[in-house]
Amino acid sequence: MRNGETEFVSLSSIKVTPGVHVEEVCVVQLFQDVFSLEIPGFPPIREVEFFIDLHPRTGPISESPYRMAL
Repeated sequence: MRNGETEFVSLSSIKVTPGVHVEEVCVVQLFQDVFSLEIPGFPPIREVEFFIDLHPRTGPISESPYRMAL
């Protein structure tokens, strides 16, 4: 932060309501052909696993992803 400037950070959260079934969600009702009723199982094992190389003693970046434009 620079002197005399104001910055804002907004955090949001989602409240999960117990007892709500997937079929009751409006988006699922509109796109029933996209959502499968059965889960086919785990994805197949791949030859190449994806991973990110991390440098030793590297910590997570805790910065706001976007700066607010004025």
